[in-house]
Amino acid sequence: MRKEFTVLSPHTTTIEDGVSIGKNVIIYANNHLLKGTVIGDGCILYPNNTLQNAKIGNSCIVQNSIVTDSSVGANCTVGAFAHIHTNSSVGDNCRIGNFVEIKNSKIASHVKIAHLTYVGDAEIAEKCNIGCGVVFCNYDGMQKNKIFIEKNTFIGSNVNLIAPLHVAAGSYICAGTTISKDVEKKSCMIGRVRAKAVEKLANKYCKKGE
Repeated sequence: MRKEFTVLSPHTTTIEDGVSIGKNVIIYANNHLLKGTVIGDGCILYPNNTLQNAKIGNSCIVQNSIVTDSSVGANCTVGAFAHIHTNSSVGDNCRIGNFVEIKNSKIASHVKIAHLTYVGDAEIAEKCNIGCGVVFCNYDGMQKNKIFIEKNTFIGSNVNLIAPLHVAAGSYICAGTTISKDVEKKSCMIGRVRAKAVEKLANKYCKKGE
């Protein structure tokens, strides 16, 4: 191995011909760097990553994730269990967290997608926050449709975004809302059914004795 980077477990690590690895990179066990992959300087690849034709910028941390035919900018964290694929790009200083899938999408810089979210056929501008359990509903059963999220937008947890859709800058989408029409600039959108207590009805569904 070259002295510029460190492979901690060579017998469990795959580095194919043509892979480029920068300086001061640390590669933990069970990493697979496949054809076309470029790793920037100062990255840490924690165990169990598969990177194929992946471009990873400087000073990134990737853990237990898959990146194929896509790029990640500098100073990003990816994973654990993230999947970035199909010509996707992630900008600088982004957080792509646990169980996030990004497919055929462009993510600008300073975007946080922390966990349990699907982003498909979308463009997300800078400084957006995408909450837990958000689904970009890009397929209508016949074709894939695009979703555009402008800068400084907050998308709350468990939001469904129904494509085709355009959410303008500075908007706030409240948790649990389904959005199917374009959202104007700096709008606050909420679409929940209010909870209602029905007396004694719980007894019908609870087990006897509880």
